Amino acid sequence: MSDGARTPLLVLMGSGETAPTMVSVHREIAARLCPALAVLLDTPYGFQENVAEISSRAQAYFERSVGLRVDVPSGLRGCAEIGVDAREAGTRADVGLAAVRGADWVFAGPGSPSYALAQWRGGPVGEALADHARTGRAALVFASAAACTLGAYALPVYEIYKSGVRPHWLEGLDVLGHLGLKVAMIPHFDNAEGGTHDTRYCYLGERRLRVLEEDLPDDAAVLGLDEHTSAMVDVGRDLVEVRGRGVMTVRRCGDSAVVPSGSSMSLTELRALVRGEVARRDARPEEEIPEPAVPSVTLRDTVVGCERRFEVGVREGDADALVRAVLEIDAAVAEWAGDTEEDEGGTDWARDVMRSLVVRLGQTAGRGLADPRDVLEPAVEPLIGVRAELRRTGAFSLADTVRDALQAVGVEVHDTPDGTHWRLGAS
Repeated sequence: MSDGARTPLLVLMGSGETAPTMVSVHREIAARLCPALAVLLDTPYGFQENVAEISSRAQAYFERSVGLRVDVPSGLRGCAEIGVDAREAGTRADVGLAAVRGADWVFAGPGSPSYALAQWRGGPVGEALADHARTGRAALVFASAAACTLGAYALPVYEIYKSGVRPHWLEGLDVLGHLGLKVAMIPHFDNAEGGTHDTRYCYLGERRLRVLEEDLPDDAAVLGLDEHTSAMVDVGRDLVEVRGRGVMTVRRCGDSAVVPSGSSMSLTELRALVRGEVARRDARPEEEIPEPAVPSVTLRDTVVGCERRFEVGVREGDADALVRAVLEIDAAVAEWAGDTEEDEGGTDWARDVMRSLVVRLGQTAGRGLADPRDVLEPAVEPLIGVRAELRRTGAFSLADTVRDALQAVGVEVHDTPDGTHWRLGAS
């Protein structure tokens, strides 16, 4: 930290760590710390073949959106670094560890909690993270899979959700234990990707979470963070601030205490909640915290809204509205391109929707966007005039015949004190 007065600072994120929703949180931390060495740990996704691409996207996000240059130390991918001999791997690991210990801002995000734990737990990197949590030498900004590892108990989400392994806890790093929080940290707490089935609680669902809760000791709890939501734990200020779109949840034996975005509580209170020493509480607003500068919508919200406006544009023959809807999706995809862990409705999905709208735009243009009223007006207006003359001369029966004929083809006629008006019917 720039001022030398270091106290532990941890920022936990449920998801959206490299999305527009968390930009304001990252900027605030960067402004407070002015980090001289910011590092990104690629370990949680180090086993993936596109590891370099994920790192590059994250680096671009932090530099472009936060104004922070972030290094990715070598040697931290663990056993996934295939083809590297033992001596070279050891040298790289030493370089990576030196970067972690010397950093003043450490970020880790998407991937596999169990893989990250296999590399960190009981090793020098895990010890370095614990030291940072104890001393405040570096702020830890951990999201999604990486956040899962910080508790005393960790969730092997892929093994349970994808492979069908019986629900169980892994031994976590217990970094949060150094702050007095004996928890199982669960991100993606409000996930709804399942649609017809329950994928809350990082894809566990209620049934499996209840099974796991039975294995927690009495002085421990589940600490949940919704997607696109962060909890800033500032030990020096005895303060926990919740930002973003959702809530932070402390859950014990199925009972939950919720702290919504824009609210705060003391770290002392949070410890008591975790241990079950206090009942459920209402979060108190933190008056000095400015309104979070968080986008009101996710990428999915934006795209769905554009689709709706596109449909209206088709019905109303509004070419400008159709083009604006497509361009807005294109701009949103660019804005969210840095999101390294896309929730439901990611950039690939958004591009698919945009392509479908472009196709429909071409089809609509081929059929023409002329207003049907403009097409019918040359035929309808003379008939309206004939009907007016029939009414003026008292030939009301013939006038009604004209009106009925127009109505039969979808033209509604309305007589008002200001004259006769017509419009196309809803059909």
